[in-house]
Amino acid sequence: MSKASKPTDFETALKELEGIVEQLESGDLPLERALELFERGVKLSRECQKRLEEAERKVEILIKNANGDYELHPFEELPEEDVPRP
Repeated sequence: MSKASKPTDFETALKELEGIVEQLESGDLPLERALELFERGVKLSRECQKRLEEAERKVEILIKNANGDYELHPFEELPEEDVPRP
């Protein structure tokens, strides 16, 4: 796949997606170009969502409990006292 169809990282994909949204919101595009951008935006959105889900799974795996043992916690439900500190 080329770089245009699959960005190398989350930040690149998100930046491209933001640019697409700005172009689409401008309303100054021919229909064919707007559809191309929309399709690319959907692909980028799905890729970003996938990367966020992968990152969330990694965070869940790396959480330790108070005893120093690893426990799986859903990311959004992590108790404040269990948040790892540097």
